[in-house]
Amino acid sequence: MTPEYKAEKEASVSFLGGGGIWEINAVTFIAPAAAFLWAVLQTRQSFFKPYTLAACLTDFLLHCGAILFATTVYSGSPQILLGLMFLPAIATSLQPPSKTTPQTAPSAKPEANGKATGSEDEASDTALDPLPIKPFITAYRGAMMIISCISILAVDFNVFPRRFAKTEAFGTSLMDLGVGSFVFAAGIVAARQQLKEDQSQARSFVNRMRTAMRHSTPLLALGFIRLWTVKGLDYAEHVSEYGVHWNFFFTLALLPPAIAFLQPLLRWIPSYGIFAFLFTVCYECMLWFTPDLKAYIILSERKEGDFLSQNREGVFSFIGYLAIFIAGMGVGLCILPRDPEEEEAWKPGQTRKHKVSDKDVLDEDADWLDSVIGSGVENVAEAFPEPPQFKPEFPQTTIWLLVKWTGLWFVFAVWMMWIYGPRLFVSRRMANLAYVCWVCSFNTAQLLLFAGIEQLMFPNLYNAKDRQTERQRTQFATSRVMQAFNRNGLALFLLANLLTGLTNMAVPTLHLGDVEAMAILVTYIATICGVALALDHYDVSIKL
Repeated sequence: MTPEYKAEKEASVSFLGGGGIWEINAVTFIAPAAAFLWAVLQTRQSFFKPYTLAACLTDFLLHCGAILFATTVYSGSPQILLGLMFLPAIATSLQPPSKTTPQTAPSAKPEANGKATGSEDEASDTALDPLPIKPFITAYRGAMMIISCISILAVDFNVFPRRFAKTEAFGTSLMDLGVGSFVFAAGIVAARQQLKEDQSQARSFVNRMRTAMRHSTPLLALGFIRLWTVKGLDYAEHVSEYGVHWNFFFTLALLPPAIAFLQPLLRWIPSYGIFAFLFTVCYECMLWFTPDLKAYIILSERKEGDFLSQNREGVFSFIGYLAIFIAGMGVGLCILPRDPEEEEAWKPGQTRKHKVSDKDVLDEDADWLDSVIGSGVENVAEAFPEPPQFKPEFPQTTIWLLVKWTGLWFVFAVWMMWIYGPRLFVSRRMANLAYVCWVCSFNTAQLLLFAGIEQLMFPNLYNAKDRQTERQRTQFATSRVMQAFNRNGLALFLLANLLTGLTNMAVPTLHLGDVEAMAILVTYIATICGVALALDHYDVSIKL
């Protein structure tokens, strides 16, 4: 890479102001639309069962191809692509459903190793998982991973709009949102570990910190490897993104030990989301009331030998990313567990259902008169039971909890950026309060859309009587592509970074036309998708 071309590449991603939030919403709405079309094809035609080559190609085009074209060719008019996806979905939904349904689990347990299975095995297989795999979370995380992998290479081509690239100081863009969404999704995953600890009552600080360091060590290694390769190969880099030495892998690596350190405090907090909001409010106050702190982060010179000066963006933005991670954990604690039973899953404006005895004293006149006349005053209270009191509590089901948090984060975000509010400008570089609220409101809204699609298209998903039947229904309602990206997300993200570097070293991306650029991008995302499907097919999970 010549010095002139390196300077040209750095200039292509520098001093950008981003685009509009509603345009970003329209582009990212492609992911739920693709999930809806996939669900219609699956429920009406069982199109993806069995998973043939045609089904695999359709799955790839829906979830990878649609997002790729939405961020490139159709970036100026995503409504056209949305129409092209909703029209077949509506046409297919009007057709009668296919008779092919997922097979239910047999009632009799087969023998294992020539011996009948014991009652403990039967009980464990019959008992439903308290933390079931929810397809809508798989779809959400898979879509987030796909759009992240696409963007890190597409930004190097002119077919990718500059308004979608990361902003310089203030503004909103697709890639700014992608970074925060990556952290938010990681927080949802981290909540599962905490829920398991609560079930097993294993809350040792030492064990928690040991687990956190086990997760952080590979990420730290990846961060140093990226630092060494970028500096050693004289690769083009945007220094104001995180700093001279800092990169996104260092931010991800520091999140687990930070959460492990804060965990004893967080266990006393009734709401992780509110804590994350107040935590970011304190950070925003520090930015406002510390003299020249904003100017130091955005405008000051980088002094040789001063680590904080050279990496101030990565250091200060970590506070905001930590808040996003905690907010994601809060949402994960709400949506990962199984929904309560119908007696507890009530709707707003209604009291909880109470069990009523088969024999009501008010319906039998003789028994009622006998109980009143033949009893003393002290038994009058038994004859006239006090009706249950109305308690204005919010329903504890996944869909309603997502409605609550989507509404709260939306109100927070609108108020922070409103002309009659604090009127803050979004800054990914500082990860300020407006950025945190925007990222959290977007991700909760996306989760709500995916959850709504799942509840609409697969209403009986969690009504199974045993674990095996529920597992089969979950597989029937889950895209193989989304499952593959969700299963080895971080490893695929690393592969995407490696392929991005190789492509930029081998091809002058800025000088290619749209046709050549799209050909490379389709090959690139198809390669990542193929690796993901192969790993999933051979039941390989790479934990980093």
